[in-house]
Amino acid sequence: MQSKQARDAGSFQGACESSALPAPEDGFQPPLWLRSRHLQSMLASVSVRRGAIVRRAAPLLAAQRELLLECGEGVRLQCWRSTGAPGGDPVVVLHGWEGSAESLYVLSLSQQLYERGFDVFRLNLRDHGETHHLNPGLFHSCRLAEVCGALRALRRLTGRPIRLVGFSLGGNFLLRAAAESRAADLDLRSVIAVSPVLDPQATLRALETGFHAYALYFARKWWRSLLKKETTWPAEYNLSDLRGLYDLRRLTAELIQRYTDFPSLDAYLSGYALVGARLASLEVPALIITALDDPIIPAQDLVRLAHPPRLRITVTRRGGHCGFLDRVTGPTWAERRILAELTADGMISANRSAAAEELA
Repeated sequence: MQSKQARDAGSFQGACESSALPAPEDGFQPPLWLRSRHLQSMLASVSVRRGAIVRRAAPLLAAQRELLLECGEGVRLQCWRSTGAPGGDPVVVLHGWEGSAESLYVLSLSQQLYERGFDVFRLNLRDHGETHHLNPGLFHSCRLAEVCGALRALRRLTGRPIRLVGFSLGGNFLLRAAAESRAADLDLRSVIAVSPVLDPQATLRALETGFHAYALYFARKWWRSLLKKETTWPAEYNLSDLRGLYDLRRLTAELIQRYTDFPSLDAYLSGYALVGARLASLEVPALIITALDDPIIPAQDLVRLAHPPRLRITVTRRGGHCGFLDRVTGPTWAERRILAELTADGMISANRSAAAEELA
C-alpha cells in the first residue's frame, strides 16, 4: 500500500506540473503615491501610524487579559485575550518575526475583530514582546511544536474550533500548524496567512541582495531581542564575540550552530519552508494573501507550493510586504479582505451587513 508521504509527494509533483502564478486580483488599487512596494512595506510598521491605531484599539486594549499558555515540555507562551461578545468565535492573531502582539497590523486587525464580537487572542511567539524571561531556550523558526501546544491550550480554554490569522513568519507558522492539524490534535476552523514566508532561503537572499534597509531593520531588532535574552539568562548566553555582527546569514548560522541541534544553516532553513510537499496534507480551509511586488517574499515561490483542494491563494499586483494600504489611516485592504472572509463563512452573521458596508 502506498504511504501517505508518498501520496503527498505525488500530489505535490502533479500540482507543480500544472501550476502557475495565480492571476492578480484587481480589487486592491492604491493611489499613485502609495504604489511603491517599499513605501507599502515600511508603512505597515512605521511609528507614524502608531498613535492613530493605538487610539482606535483602546477598547481592545482595555479589555485584554494576559494568559500564560502551557504548551508542553515546560514551555510557556504569552497571549492577550480580548473577548468582544459572550460566545464570540475565537480567532488567534500572530505577528511576524521580531514583531509582537503590539505590532500595528496585529492591533489594527484585532480591534476590528473585537468590535465584531470575536474572542480575540493575540499570541506572542517565544522571545517576542516582553517574554524573554518565560523560557530559557532561544527562539527559532522551527519551534512549531510549542505553537501547536498553545493552540491546543486555547482550544481547551474556549471549547470551540479556532480561526487563525498570521502575518509573515506568523503566517508561515500557522500554515504549518494547519497542515499538521490532524497529527498535532488541533481543532482548527480555518487559517489566513498574509505575506507568509514561503522559502526561507529565498527570503534570506532577498534580504541580502535587495534594499539594504530591510536587512538592517531586522538585524537591529533581532539584536535588541538577543541582548534581552542574554541579560535575562546570563548563565545560558554569552554573545559578546558576536557583537557588531549584522550579517543575517552569518549571525543565523552562528546561533544555529551554538544553540540548536540542526547540522547546518540549510537544514534549519529547510525546516520551516512551506515550498515542496509541506502543505500537501492540508485539510483545513486556508487562504494566502500576498503581493507580486513583495520585496521580501518572492512571489514566484508560490508555484513551488503544494496545492491541496482546501488552499486558496489571492495575489495582488501591489501591496509590498504586509502592506496593502490604500490610505495611511484606517483599515488596510488586507484587513477588510480578512473580515469579509470571516463574515462570508457565517462567523459573525449578526454583523454581516456592517462589514459589507465597510467594504463598499
